[in-house]
Amino acid sequence: MAEITGLVLPFFGLILLGYIAARITKQPQEAMGWLNTFIIYVSLPALFFKLLSRTPIEQLARWDYVLTSMTITYMVFALVFAGGILIRRATIGEATVQGLAGAYGNIGYMGPGIAILAFGEPAAVPVALIFCFENIMHFTIAPMMMALSGGDRRTPGALALEVLRKIAFHPFILATAVGVGAAWLEFVPPLPVGRLIDYLAQAAAPCALFAMGVTLALRPLRRVPVELGYIVPMKLVLHPVLMYLGLSLVGDFEPVWVYTAVLLASLPTATNVFVIAQQYSVWVERASATVLITTVSSVGTVSVLLWLITSGTLPPDLFPS
Repeated sequence: MAEITGLVLPFFGLILLGYIAARITKQPQEAMGWLNTFIIYVSLPALFFKLLSRTPIEQLARWDYVLTSMTITYMVFALVFAGGILIRRATIGEATVQGLAGAYGNIGYMGPGIAILAFGEPAAVPVALIFCFENIMHFTIAPMMMALSGGDRRTPGALALEVLRKIAFHPFILATAVGVGAAWLEFVPPLPVGRLIDYLAQAAAPCALFAMGVTLALRPLRRVPVELGYIVPMKLVLHPVLMYLGLSLVGDFEPVWVYTAVLLASLPTATNVFVIAQQYSVWVERASATVLITTVSSVGTVSVLLWLITSGTLPPDLFPS
């Protein structure tokens, strides 16, 4: 337990510090602007580039891993979406946000920090692959489903162009593409540039986690949505369980890749789900509550998962050949 505490305390401690700082200083939400800009456009892209550029190119072509991860994630999305329609009689737009709340984990802000802290730098490659391809799907499915619901009235051509723009110019995806190119060319940046990238990469996890705590403090919980009765267990329990079973069935993956995917699947709902809800004015307050409650609950569930992994209780392959 001391080892698990050593992993979890710094991680969730940074979120707690951000939360406390926001509650004490009472800065307006606009004050987060430049910190978020630094995290999204500078620091996390530097981290992705640094780690991917040092990875042998053959490790970056595991399409079986990517497809398995995406299939499981969107199976969870489909289950929560169906639950919203059938159980709560939700509209397509509301069920879409619920589905994203159950399947779209905080793999951007939280993923790199906790995976690398738990499993070392080899975890960076599966983190980057899962992040890029899952976000391509999220960027595609959200506007598509909102258009079906009537909440997005752009023409199909305008909608497709917007989706392509978000994919092509997202800083994390650009950094991943450049990192893969550098790995393929075996390019090593000049020493001063390499040091700058190192400094920026080291700031990524602390800044992202602190910013997340601030964001949670700025969105206080007003009421607990009924839908959380199925969204929370789907996100924090069923998603990682299905990910583990799916990767075990496909098999032939490095243990750190399996554990990283399961850990990412166990992370709480991404703050981007609230942003999407706000963008389309659908399920906004309840999306904010979902982010807060899954984040607080994940302190326990992620700690248990890390104990299962580090104690050797959870084997890397449930069905070894």
